[in-house]
Amino acid sequence: MEVIRNPKDKVLKLPTKSILIGRLPRKETDTYKTAVVRLYNVNNPHKTTEFPTKTIEFDNTEKVRIRRLNVSYYLEGNDMVINDLEEIFITHEDNKLVIKGYQLEVEKR
Repeated sequence: MEVIRNPKDKVLKLPTKSILIGRLPRKETDTYKTAVVRLYNVNNPHKTTEFPTKTIEFDNTEKVRIRRLNVSYYLEGNDMVINDLEEIFITHEDNKLVIKGYQLEVEKR
């Protein structure tokens, strides 16, 4: 599994089947927590033993905006899941993330 911390590129284009969006505790010198985006090759990764293909961490992130995607939020795990993806675009601007992507029609779950 590849872990990328604070990528230099402002926009990342990544092929993936699904993602989990979560958070890690803030670092001592940061105002905000660390946002984590984990990429998977399967849908519903929270129900499998699959490991992410890639993990991207963004320190000191105030908010994550999700544009034009169907999202599931699981209260038990505090993660957001986005399934049925072809690819995602993550834009990192200051302490904000914007996630967009191409998503297949979502099946009934």
